[in-house]
Amino acid sequence: MVKVNIPEIFAEDVFTDAVMQQRLPKNVYKQFKKSIEDGKDLDLATADVIANEIREWAIEKGATHFAHLFQPLTGVTAEKQDSFITAPKSDGSVMTAFSGKELIKGEPDGSSFPSGGLRATFEARGYTVWDTTSSVFVRHDAGGTTLLIPTAFYSYNGEALDQKAPLLRSMQVISDASIKLLRLFGNTTAKRVAPSVGAEQEYFLVDEKKFQQRKDLIYAGRTLFGAPAPKGQELDDHYFGTIRQRVAGFMKNVNEELWKVGVTSKTQHNEVAPAQHEIAPIYANANVAVDQNQVVMQTLKRVACQHEMKCLLHEKPFAGVNGSGKHNNWSLVTDTGENLLEPGSTPHENRQFLLVLASIIKAVDKYAGLLRESAADPGNDHRLGANEAPPAIISVFLGSQLEDIINQYIETGSASTSIAGGVLTTGSTALKDISKDATDRNRTSPFAFTGNKFEFRMVGSRDSIASPNIVLNTIVAEAFDEASERLANASDFDAEVDALIAEYAKAHNRVIFNGDGYAEEWVKEAEKRGLPNLKSYVDATEVLESEEVIALFDKYGVLSPTELKAREEVKYENYAKVIHIEALTMIDMAAKQIIPAVIKYTKSIADTVLAVKEAGSDASVQADILAEVSDLLKETKAALVALKEVTEEASEKTDVKVQAHFYNDVVFKAMGELRAPVDQLELIVDKEAWPMPSYGDLMFEV
Repeated sequence: MVKVNIPEIFAEDVFTDAVMQQRLPKNVYKQFKKSIEDGKDLDLATADVIANEIREWAIEKGATHFAHLFQPLTGVTAEKQDSFITAPKSDGSVMTAFSGKELIKGEPDGSSFPSGGLRATFEARGYTVWDTTSSVFVRHDAGGTTLLIPTAFYSYNGEALDQKAPLLRSMQVISDASIKLLRLFGNTTAKRVAPSVGAEQEYFLVDEKKFQQRKDLIYAGRTLFGAPAPKGQELDDHYFGTIRQRVAGFMKNVNEELWKVGVTSKTQHNEVAPAQHEIAPIYANANVAVDQNQVVMQTLKRVACQHEMKCLLHEKPFAGVNGSGKHNNWSLVTDTGENLLEPGSTPHENRQFLLVLASIIKAVDKYAGLLRESAADPGNDHRLGANEAPPAIISVFLGSQLEDIINQYIETGSASTSIAGGVLTTGSTALKDISKDATDRNRTSPFAFTGNKFEFRMVGSRDSIASPNIVLNTIVAEAFDEASERLANASDFDAEVDALIAEYAKAHNRVIFNGDGYAEEWVKEAEKRGLPNLKSYVDATEVLESEEVIALFDKYGVLSPTELKAREEVKYENYAKVIHIEALTMIDMAAKQIIPAVIKYTKSIADTVLAVKEAGSDASVQADILAEVSDLLKETKAALVALKEVTEEASEKTDVKVQAHFYNDVVFKAMGELRAPVDQLELIVDKEAWPMPSYGDLMFEV
C-alpha cells in the first residue's frame, strides 16, 4: 500500500495564501489582501496579474478549463466550464489566457435556475462574482482538470439568486454587531469576528448494481417501497464498529481527495444504521465551510462510483432505521483568536460570555420558527422527530453547569458559583482517573451547547449549510445590537450586563430544555410553554411570510423583501416537484414492476394449489397464502388508482403554496397508503419473484 504523507499532499491543489505570496509580486499580494481587509473592489490591473498567475499555476496542475463554482437555489453546486484557449492565430496555433475580468465575473444563464419569479424565462443574464475569501482550487476527475473559482450568483438586477451572497452579507452583519459589543467590554484589538463552522456529514453507501435495480433510488434518492430487513440497528453493533474493507478503501480515497483540495477531513466512522457513515472536518470560516461541504458531498458521490458503489445523501433513504443529518457546529471567533463562546474555567465570572450566551438564547427563542425553517427539506420531514434526530421543536440544551448559572440569574440577578467537572474514577490500577467535563452532552437537542460552540443538529444531510448559518448570524446580530444599545447608555456597565443576562434568562427560559427531546412528554411540555412545533416543510416555509422575519432580513440587508419572497416561492415549488416525482415513481414501480410480479406469483401459487389438490393432499396453507396475497394485491391496485387521481389533481393547481400544501396533506398520505400493502407483500412473496433488491440486500451487502 502506498503511504500517504498528509502534510505533503494537503492543499496541493489549492491556490493558498502561501502560494499567492510565493507567486505574486509583493505589491500585488499586499493590494489583494488590503482589498479583502478593507472590503473594497479589486482593480482590474491587479486582478489581471492575479489571474495570470492562477492560470499558470492551474495549467501546471494539468488544468485545461476554468469555471465559476456557485450555489443556486437548487441545493447543489453549478458551473459553466470554459477552456483557457484564445482565438486561433493566423498561423493556426492558439494561446492560453485568463483575465482579471474572467476571474472576478462570470455570466451563466440567469433564467434557468430557480428564482421565485425574480427572472423571467427570456431574461437570461446573470452574474457570478468571485468570493475572494474562499480559495480557488483545481479538481481532477474523468473530465480532466478544472480550475474552480468559488463565487456568488446574482441576477442582472442585483438580486441574490444563490446561497453564498446572503451568507456573506450575514457574516458581515454578525461581525459588525460582535465588534460593537466587544468594544463595550474593552476589546480594542479585534477588527473582525467570523462565524466558525464545522459540518458533520452523514451518508449511506450501497452497491451500485443493486442501486441501478431500484427506480426509487435513481429518481428520488430514497426507497419509496421496502419491508424492513430481519436485522436493523437494534444491536447498535454498526455504530463506531469496525469499518468494512470495501468502505475503508472508499474512505481512504475520499480523505486523500479532500486533503488535496484543502478540506480538513478529520473524523470518520460508522453511524448507527447499517451502511451509514459519517465524515467531519475541522472548523473553518462559515463561507469556506459551506463551500467545502459542497466539495465533500461531490467527492463522496464521485469516489463512491469509482468503488462501484453509490453514495446516498437523502435524509431518509430507508424507513425504519436512522436517517442522515448534518450537524452544523457554530461559534464566533475574532481575528485575534478569541472564541466568544468559550466559558472559561469559571463561567459564572465571565460576564462577556454569559451575555453572549443569553443573547443567543434570546435570538433562538424569538426566531425559533425561522431557525426551524432554515433546516426545512422535503427529506427532513421523514427524519425530524424520529429516534435519531431532534423533534421539529426548537429548544436549547445548556448542560447542568450553564443551566445552573442561568437559574442563579433568574433567581437572584447574578451568579456566584459554577458547578465543577470533577473526576471520573476508573476503578482499575491499569487505568488513570480522568477529569470530567462540567456537563454531559445531549444528542436529542436540536440546538445544543457543546463546550465552546452550539451544535445545530436539525440540518438535512443533502442540504447546503448556508441557510442555517445565514439565520444564526442574522438573528444573533440583532440580539447583540439590542444589548449593545442598552450597554452604551449604562451608568454602571457591570450592573447593566447582569441586568440584561437576568432579563434575557427570565424572558426566554422557556426555550431551555436539558431533557430527552425524543420523549412524547417533551412535545406536550413544549406546547404548554408556547414553543412552535412546525412538523412539515410546508408549515415551516410559512414562517418566511412573517412581518417580523421580513423586517429582520431587510433591516440588515441580508435578504430584501423581494429576495425573501422569491425564496419562499422556490421552496414551495421545490416541495411540490419533489413529492410529484416521488409519486410518479411509485406509480411507475407499482404498475410496471410490483403488480405484474405479484400477479405472476399468484399464478404460481394457484397452480400449486390445484396440483396439490389433484394429488389428494391438503392445500389449505397454499390457499391461505393465495388469499392473503390476492387481498393485498387488490388493496395495492386500489391505492395505486387513488394515488394517480390525487397526483393529477395536485399537478393542476396553479398557486404554488396551495399546491405544496396539497402534496403534503393529500398526495403524501396517498403514497403511504400505497406503500403499506406493497411492503406487506414483500414479506410474503418469494424473494426470487420480487422485482427489486430488498433492504437486506442494500444495507448489508456493501
